Amino acid sequence: MISQNGISIKSKKIFSKVADQQLFTRIYEEHYAAIFRLCIGYFSGEESLAADATQEVFMKVWQHLSKFRAEAKISTWLYRIAVNTCLTYLRKASVKKEIKTDQLPEMAAEAYNPVMEERLKKMYGCIQQLDETGKVIILMVLEGLEYSAIAEVVGLREETLRVRIHRIKQQLSNCVQI
Repeated sequence: MISQNGISIKSKKIFSKVADQQLFTRIYEEHYAAIFRLCIGYFSGEESLAADATQEVFMKVWQHLSKFRAEAKISTWLYRIAVNTCLTYLRKASVKKEIKTDQLPEMAAEAYNPVMEERLKKMYGCIQQLDETGKVIILMVLEGLEYSAIAEVVGLREETLRVRIHRIKQQLSNCVQI
């Protein structure tokens, strides 16, 4: 079957699938580390849980990539998926879904620093004492996201977000010093 412009519908589907794979690979490579750090923040530095949650986030991204409407930035969409996935993991730690997918691209290895790792564990412990919204906010601030993007993810006005960030930073400073 040939369409009006001379390209078959089957060819369009193949081009679309290749484009989706390339887009997914780019999204994965650009956002894996940030999503992993967000997840590790939710799991108090426990890397294996964070890795599992991150993998599930990207499986969901792959499954729903064609449904992304581009009404928000891709990073906002990813963070929303990551937050929801982490919260689901925390609520139902024993529930695991297995979905057959193609192999994910290799993740970039980051250098290991034991002193920094210890500081991060203490900070993650303090972050765990925050409410759910506070956790989301501070983890995204630590990732360097723009306040407008964070406000969109958590559903707050940017002015309200700034006040919350200030209070969260004070709370974390007090916690880390103890």
